[in-house]
Amino acid sequence: MEYIVKGKKLVTVSKFGTIHNGAMVIKDGKIAAVGRWDAIHEQYPSLDIADFSNYVITPSLVDCHTHLLEYAPSSLFPVTPETHFHAGKWILFNALSSGITAIGEQICGHPLCDFKIDDYREAVKNFPLDISFATTSITIGFEELAHFSAVTQSKKMQHEDLISLKLVEELAKNSDYPGENLFINATPANFTPEMVPRAGEILYSIDDLMKIVQTFHNLGKKIGCHVAGAEGIDLALSAGFDVLHHAHGITEEQMEKVAEKGVHIVATPIGGTHLKPNSPEEILKLVEKGITVSISTDAYLPPYPNVPWLQFKDHSIIGPDSLMEIAHPSMKLLKENFSENVILELLTANPATLLGKEKQFGRLEPGLDANFLIGEGIPGLEMTNTQQIKSVFFKGIKVIERK
Repeated sequence: MEYIVKGKKLVTVSKFGTIHNGAMVIKDGKIAAVGRWDAIHEQYPSLDIADFSNYVITPSLVDCHTHLLEYAPSSLFPVTPETHFHAGKWILFNALSSGITAIGEQICGHPLCDFKIDDYREAVKNFPLDISFATTSITIGFEELAHFSAVTQSKKMQHEDLISLKLVEELAKNSDYPGENLFINATPANFTPEMVPRAGEILYSIDDLMKIVQTFHNLGKKIGCHVAGAEGIDLALSAGFDVLHHAHGITEEQMEKVAEKGVHIVATPIGGTHLKPNSPEEILKLVEKGITVSISTDAYLPPYPNVPWLQFKDHSIIGPDSLMEIAHPSMKLLKENFSENVILELLTANPATLLGKEKQFGRLEPGLDANFLIGEGIPGLEMTNTQQIKSVFFKGIKVIERK
């Protein structure tokens, strides 16, 4: 299958920058050529044309920190183990219809779902969405801390199990990318503060963390962590983590260390830890310091209360369909100092790089998968409502179309 897709402008997030009156050649699910419409049409005069002359074409979105398949189904629906993955596929379709064609999914171990990592992979293997899995251990900050892991599934662990290098090695072997492979702080998860009084408690010593990081690195794997607060972030940086997820409460001095070490930060402006989440001003500072930043939803998650950059009317859990809305305040602030291509990296190229798939998607350039969306503006910057997305393409095939 070979055709031309034409748009009012292409925001390529690549060396091509923004191309007004632009076009791409799509061949066998890949981008074959990118350029101005007149040049593309002259070179490929016989190809069929998908004409979106009134719309903007951008790479599709990448949400690199989600909990859509493990925790979301039982949070949203009255599922049983037999119907769990049916609900999960509905949730994935909701993400796809929101312009997201790739996700980074955390598998933490769930007390009600005794599924193996292979069960998750099998359930979604034919779904038109690129899914990378991070296998993790997790600690929930109940009065009696609750520990689980992707390896032990629904079996509750003891604290000493968290530092078992045998367990860590299994997590590393099964993890596709550096998600929140380890929780330095106990998490509030989706619970009310009253239910998780120990949320934020630090769970590891520096010696433990260094051994765990080294185990991942010895296997050729990068490692990420759930972390918040100055003490926890110091531990993560000293131990050599490659990715900080959340990093809520990061200080200016720590930002300098992150930049120096080349650590990637996954910002979650909606919440996800015991501390106030990443503000637009904080994300601006991170980008200004040359830190690679991705914005993600951590979905499904209730929005952190009483922060000015979140305009949700209640505290119901929020899904990936809100990625553009969550990212908008930060992207709008970045517009004062950065180009639209650099800004859009936070939802496309940067998370693709985190997933280790920067040579597959995240930009519009020849050789990459033809994962792109057609919309009324630039996602997250000029549009925040999913109804403004007209079409979504995955590997050159139109998978979403709004009439």
